[in-house]
Amino acid sequence: MTQTHTDPTQDAALPRPSGALRDHGGGLDGAVACFGGARAEWIDLSTGINPCPWPVARVDLPDSAWTALPDRGAARALEDAARKLWQVPDGMGILAAPGASALIARIPGLANAGRVHIPQPTYNEHAAAFALHGWDIRPQADGPHQARVIVHPNNPDGRWYGPADLADAPLVVVDESFCDVAPDRSLLPHLPREGAIILKSFGKFWGLAGLRLGFAIGDPALLARLAEGLGPWPVSGPALAIGAAALADRDWARATRARLAADSGRLDALMRRAGATAEGGTDLFRLYAVDDAETWQARLAAARIWSRIFPWSRTLIRLGLPAPADWARIEGAL
Repeated sequence: MTQTHTDPTQDAALPRPSGALRDHGGGLDGAVACFGGARAEWIDLSTGINPCPWPVARVDLPDSAWTALPDRGAARALEDAARKLWQVPDGMGILAAPGASALIARIPGLANAGRVHIPQPTYNEHAAAFALHGWDIRPQADGPHQARVIVHPNNPDGRWYGPADLADAPLVVVDESFCDVAPDRSLLPHLPREGAIILKSFGKFWGLAGLRLGFAIGDPALLARLAEGLGPWPVSGPALAIGAAALADRDWARATRARLAADSGRLDALMRRAGATAEGGTDLFRLYAVDDAETWQARLAAARIWSRIFPWSRTLIRLGLPAPADWARIEGAL
């Protein structure tokens, strides 16, 4: 495979497997429908989910975790573990939710609709949620705006932001779903005490996306309103127990960061030898410039490897990291 670098933001209406309302990674059922094979044959590199998840077998779940309504004590244990891990300052609230996406969908309703600055390209659920609440989406900071959303590090290019990006709107949302690969770069220590929320994902770094667990940290008044919208018992009993144990496992987290950093470098080297140019990303996913992203995706799909391409670029392809047993197939396909 060879590549020629072109403008990564050019419009492109590329065909996609059907099944998603908005453009996302995943969608293996659609990949199977388009390219064939059985689902079990596929390696899914289209997401940024850690392929070596935290081992849930370490938690001995009692039957009551499945049969009883989640109790407040278990919820407090999860919140306490999250506060310690992310060093949440005193006076800031923390709210556990059934996935960060549940919070993203509700945050635009916390303020009267106006102009929201969401730099592009980025994770598209933010703009979709604000649009559904009647907000005017602005990809450029062209005048005053009532809200600002930044994804830190950004998906898909891995851009990092700084404290100056937090202070220019009454409502500020920082999505740190991928920040646990580099916790020292979190903007939480700089977050304003009012009108600001940081989102954390459990599914990405800990690799347990199916557990559906996420967190909002920030202005207690805003979090109280989010909690009202989520209703009672928003997080399942198994998620409370598994989340609390995983967040407290610092040794696993340190070892995982080292492995992800090494694996991202290994993937960059493979892609470079195949003719791609690294354009950014994080230690959970990598972004590459190629001559034709759709062609690259089809070639990988022929080897039953699913990747991520974008409707706004003909030349960018994103790959998550393979599981240890999958490296040989990736090397062979490239």
